[in-house]
Amino acid sequence: MQIALLFIPSLRIALLGIAAIPFIYYALAVFSSLRFFAGRKPHSRAANEFLPPVSILKPVRGLDPEAYENFASFCRLDYPEYEILFCVGDTSDPALPVIQRIAADFPRVTIRTIIGSGREATNDKCAKLARLTDEAAYEHLVINDSDVRVEPGYLRRLIAPLANPSVGAVTCLYAPDPDASQGATWVQHLQEAGMLSDFYPGLFVAKELDGIKFALGPTIATRVSCLREFGGYAAIENRPADDLLIGRLIAEQGREVVLLPYAVATVPDFQSFGELFFKRLRWMTVMRHMRPAGHLGLIFTLGLPWTLLAIALAPRPVIALSFLFAYLFVRSLLTLIVGRVGLRQRGLWKQLLLVPLWDATATVIWAVSFLRRTIRWRGHDYVIVNGQLVPARSGGGVSAAAQHVEH
Repeated sequence: MQIALLFIPSLRIALLGIAAIPFIYYALAVFSSLRFFAGRKPHSRAANEFLPPVSILKPVRGLDPEAYENFASFCRLDYPEYEILFCVGDTSDPALPVIQRIAADFPRVTIRTIIGSGREATNDKCAKLARLTDEAAYEHLVINDSDVRVEPGYLRRLIAPLANPSVGAVTCLYAPDPDASQGATWVQHLQEAGMLSDFYPGLFVAKELDGIKFALGPTIATRVSCLREFGGYAAIENRPADDLLIGRLIAEQGREVVLLPYAVATVPDFQSFGELFFKRLRWMTVMRHMRPAGHLGLIFTLGLPWTLLAIALAPRPVIALSFLFAYLFVRSLLTLIVGRVGLRQRGLWKQLLLVPLWDATATVIWAVSFLRRTIRWRGHDYVIVNGQLVPARSGGGVSAAAQHVEH
């Protein structure tokens, strides 16, 4: 009995010490975020002199909200020479009439539409990008998603770092379009709270610890020659997380990947909490397969459950209140650093209020990701086997194709 009484206080102290670990991560996140945005350089005149012709590649499937305005923003770019290449799966795609209207409304912009990828691949986006790369007229490429909306100076800022031959890719942040989000739902504010307080700080920490070895799907600028060094999109057409892989594979060729302290606008493509939950769960499940050790280590970046544990175990109220205050303070500070100081967004009070709810949601998603055998993507279920997407058998089992890949 005496041994048990001695052990329990020691266990409590140990657990309280472990509960403090996320605050070490948060301190690093605050430092990394401040350092990232402090390194923001003014757009130099010399950079404006590097203006190679650019091919903008847009793989499209289905019709995103406000698609016309998204596409039209690329036709208003302040850039001397560029083309826009769209690729849709077939002529029945609902985005095709919108693309045709864009081409008619902006006759001075070179716009080409390609029907079908001509490839059989699990990752339809990569298959389309493989063909778009082959069809591109220019060496410099800009790849972006169909929900992206840009300002006229977008290409100038994005292409400028590629003036350095050692730079192989450029990517940037993204944030909800302020005009499109005026009627934003609480779910969209929740997602933004997660981006500002969780996702971006994690990227900045990764930059400090390991450099930029990833790219973000809403915008990637690179060269055709850099893609060809590892086989291009055809080499990853059956793999998930193609944006992350592009950055990693380019970095593995010894080239620098630049993350700009600049954000493009995106128009949310989800409305309900369930859609957001499962979209995030799909990503987290993919990350569990791609980086199993790092994914497990995320437990020490989740401050809310550890704070609640500390409050429950705290021997005195002052300790419990210290954990609670520290959690609320550092989570609010991170959100304001990224959202206000970095991205210069206004009206962040809604996001601040939703940060604890986001942390609770992120914790549940992280836990559930260990139970998922399949991911659901564009209406189909897949398993990830040896880093490849393979269609799942009806009912969630492993198909014969998946067993073939595994062996």
